[in-house]
Amino acid sequence: MTNSKNILICTGIYPPDGGGPATYSKLLFEELPKRGVGADVLSFGQVRRLPKIIRHIIYFFKALKMGKKADVIYAQDPVSVGLPAVLAAKILRKKFILKVVGDYAWEQFQARGEKFITPENFQDKKFDFKTETRRKIQKYVAKNAYKIIVPSSYLKNIVLKWGIDEEKIKVIYNAFEAPALSAGRPVLKETKEELRKKLNLSGTVLISAGRLVPWKGFDKLIEIMPEIIKEISDAKLYIIGSGPEEENLKSKISNLKIKENVFLIGQVFHDKALEYLKAGDIFILNTGYEGFSHFLLEAMAMEILIITTNVGGNPELIENGKNGILLEYNNKEELKKRIIELAKNETLKKELIEKAKRKVAEFDAGKMLEETVKILRQ
Repeated sequence: MTNSKNILICTGIYPPDGGGPATYSKLLFEELPKRGVGADVLSFGQVRRLPKIIRHIIYFFKALKMGKKADVIYAQDPVSVGLPAVLAAKILRKKFILKVVGDYAWEQFQARGEKFITPENFQDKKFDFKTETRRKIQKYVAKNAYKIIVPSSYLKNIVLKWGIDEEKIKVIYNAFEAPALSAGRPVLKETKEELRKKLNLSGTVLISAGRLVPWKGFDKLIEIMPEIIKEISDAKLYIIGSGPEEENLKSKISNLKIKENVFLIGQVFHDKALEYLKAGDIFILNTGYEGFSHFLLEAMAMEILIITTNVGGNPELIENGKNGILLEYNNKEELKKRIIELAKNETLKKELIEKAKRKVAEFDAGKMLEETVKILRQ
């Protein structure tokens, strides 16, 4: 089949970086050509080492150069790559499509350590100059997109609050296939027991992951560990990820004297993160916001029990008591109670894990790619 369209995928991250946008971009790059759409990738990782502003300018010129061969420029966020990409698309008179996986202005506001405000409430209030500038940029980029793809109904409602026409927004759930190959070699061929030995894990293994930012609630999870250890003496918590909260979390671990039970793993390659998931007993995501968590899908596929919050797109993946547990954000008492209860109930754990594994099958890559190609061909 000849390629009737060519697409330039502008993405903030790309493998070996972990994370949903990286995985999604790689899937598009590999699979679109099989469906008659040529694909090229421009990762922000190529310029990230440069000073701020300069890197965005260089990225713009790269998008301008690579965009000449494209029919469509598809940006994976509305600011860092979105602004340079939409400007390049305008100059080149190319169709511009945007994917929105979160509210960048809100994320940057919360990353400063401000008092937590939900993304919904954030839309109706005014903030400082920097925050309002970021908000204007993402709205400008969104309004100049031919179509906007969002991975959850929750995020569609957020984008609607930006003043975007509903017919411009399309919900396409992220595809998911249980990882089988990486760089041409099989991964996760080991059993859970083999992985625990390989990673030097023992006891009741609790896993959490994500960027170390305030709204991910890692601090509260660490705070309840002393009480969990009283009930489950061999409990250990492993947190995967890096970010601005790292020193605060290290200090908290030290002050609570739980260095033997809580470990900050840092950023790891995607394969390694999956190994921790498969080797663990419970995956905990105490987050105040989640547009659509690819990590939850991966945890479901890796057959680890999930406890997460009833916020954002999480309820579109997890049904409380059916394929995982949903609870209030930062509710330490409920979180502690559920972790202890489920760590001791092997039968319930197995039941929830089995149903979660079946749920993952609904997120078929073929369906996602078909719907995406349809938009690219319009």
